[in-house]
Amino acid sequence: MLELEVGLSHYLVLSAALFIVGIMGVLIRKNTIVILMSIELMLNAVNITFVAFSRFLNNMDGQISVFFVMAVAAAEAAIGLAIAVAVFKRFHGINIRFFENLKG
Repeated sequence: MLELEVGLSHYLVLSAALFIVGIMGVLIRKNTIVILMSIELMLNAVNITFVAFSRFLNNMDGQISVFFVMAVAAAEAAIGLAIAVAVFKRFHGINIRFFENLKG
């Protein structure tokens, strides 16, 4: 019977694919909620990389780092949604073009 072992390269390819999908979502889409979801997808891709290296190097540092990345992701989602609600109340719609006017 043929046994397939999932190696480090499999996790890294999955992580790279998720990160690329997240980058494409940020660069192509103009919906604020989709952009926030794409950023979350990129952070999860980084988490997969941290856990994969932590597992294959037998070191817990990567898994501990994932908890900090998850905390940052939760804060980013909360603040991003709060900004989106504030923009919606002010401009009666959420469009990324409203954020372009905030540039210095």
